[in-house]
Amino acid sequence: MASPSNSSQNGGILGVSNNTSFGKNTVTTKTSSAPSAVTTQPGTRSIDYLVVAGGGAGGGGTARSGGGGAGGAIKGSSIPVCGNTALGAVVVGAGGSGATPETVGAPGSTSSFVIGGTTVSTTGGGGGGGGGQPDADGLGAAGGSGGGPGSNVNCRAGGAGTCGQGFPGGPALAGGTNCTAAGGGGATAAGSGPPGSGNGGAGGAGIPFNGSNYAGGGGGGSGGTGGGAGGAGGGGSTSTSLPTRNATTNTGGGGAGNSNPSSPAAGGSGGSGVVIVKELNKASGVWSMQSQFSAVKQGTWPKFIPTFTMATKGIFMVAGGGGTQAYPSGGGGGGGGVVLTPNSYTATFCGESGSAIPITIGAGGAAVGWNVLGNPGTNSIVGSDINKLTALGGGTSGGSCLQNDGQPGGSGGGGYGQATGSGGATTQAGASGDSGTYGFGNVGGAGIAPSRAGGGGGGGGTVGQAGQPGSGGNGGTGKDVQPVMGALGTPFYGGSNGIFGGGGGAARCGGPGGNPGCGGGGEGQPGASPQVFRQGTSGDTNTGGGAGAGYAVGGPSTPATGGGAGGSGRIIINFPDSNTVSVTPGTNSVNPSPGSTKTAVFTVSGTLTVS
Repeated sequence: MASPSNSSQNGGILGVSNNTSFGKNTVTTKTSSAPSAVTTQPGTRSIDYLVVAGGGAGGGGTARSGGGGAGGAIKGSSIPVCGNTALGAVVVGAGGSGATPETVGAPGSTSSFVIGGTTVSTTGGGGGGGGGQPDADGLGAAGGSGGGPGSNVNCRAGGAGTCGQGFPGGPALAGGTNCTAAGGGGATAAGSGPPGSGNGGAGGAGIPFNGSNYAGGGGGGSGGTGGGAGGAGGGGSTSTSLPTRNATTNTGGGGAGNSNPSSPAAGGSGGSGVVIVKELNKASGVWSMQSQFSAVKQGTWPKFIPTFTMATKGIFMVAGGGGTQAYPSGGGGGGGGVVLTPNSYTATFCGESGSAIPITIGAGGAAVGWNVLGNPGTNSIVGSDINKLTALGGGTSGGSCLQNDGQPGGSGGGGYGQATGSGGATTQAGASGDSGTYGFGNVGGAGIAPSRAGGGGGGGGTVGQAGQPGSGGNGGTGKDVQPVMGALGTPFYGGSNGIFGGGGGAARCGGPGGNPGCGGGGEGQPGASPQVFRQGTSGDTNTGGGAGAGYAVGGPSTPATGGGAGGSGRIIINFPDSNTVSVTPGTNSVNPSPGSTKTAVFTVSGTLTVS
């Protein structure tokens, strides 16, 4: 009896075709905000995802209002993840609400998805232009995809889309009183202009994902009965019926404009956004042994990626502190963000048990000179996969004509004192997963223009002080880690006494600078005649301290590195004494510590192995 034609290649094995199942092509659709998109299945090694913001509303008016732009859309393919792991937080944006007045439709709201410590964020769709008014209200608004323009006497342009997320609204038709509205932009195509007098333009096409379309533009209104169709992907179609003008819920489609209403009527509402995750099967179907052997040999055959846990008695991390400029009344650099877990904490990583775990020590932000944008600190990281812990670099200061406000970071930089610059925000508590749950940081202090005093950089423990009538603001105090990590002393903490991530002091024109924040922050420089330059004080090495502000009153006399540099980061991990712990390179160390504990200290980037 003849054998099947592929039997010789497949070892003569006959039988049912079986799928090699990893993620099982499981699709999870999030239609509302949630702490996690999904907990992956044990065999998942990669995902596709789609993030769509809320769509913009169609314009309101008596006739010829523009279609709303679709919400911005970003699609990721074959993104590596670990199995049995909770992915990051999801925010699902609302669609813009249609309004009756002859105005531009309301924009949609942002959607976002956190994966691997990175936030993927999409922009809400732009509203369609209002109909019936020959003024600026007829312009389509910019957004993830742009709104189509409304028209009456003057023809107008469509709103711009966001690069990588969507396309612009279509152009209105020229021709005096016969101008007709255009469709809103979609995720993969611009809105269409009207095909002729009295006809509205169609919405731009959306983006396909897992067999459906999302983020289609809304159709443009008309002065007759020829309203524009919604773009594929939930865009509303122009109609005298409001429900038809509304975009489909959880597609991010744009709402449609009006078609020949007898009185002012609302444009269609934009569709709410959505976040979709598909856990992939990378090797489904029947594979010959020859093909499988070749793929294994080349390293392209999918394999199960296990996870392992690491039991600790506490993890402390601080990132690099923010750097500063040399300028009158500059703010202090923000301290590096701090992560401090409980003293009984288990971390999870991808890989085989006993695998080397990458350790990254964040560098302090480099010093810069006169009227130059400052540099933030860089992140300190334990691990390299989706489960990694990350302390975020400190924000740089406001301290030049280019940058009045302190910048965000683990702790925010202080504001510029000659322009009442605001203090930078802290981003550490908003980090993904346990990096945010156990994260610490504070805002920078504001600069005070009447006193020409900059604000102090935020610290891990307290906010940066605002500029004072008699001095620059003091840096915020760092975070005391001893309640969790113990009184380890100088061999482990260096000279910081267990306090890390202090903010830098600010400069003041005509008076003393601010004091450094305890925990490695640098001192702010005074400004007083006859000196025209004082070098910024750098944050202390391996403390994550923010730099103190430099002082200068003239560009030509200021060195290119006249500000201060942020202090580099540090990572300390306590383990039960029964564990075998090794680190690289030799600059890092493992030593016994109080309480039947051994402690790994990292002052440079390297690796950690635990068994």
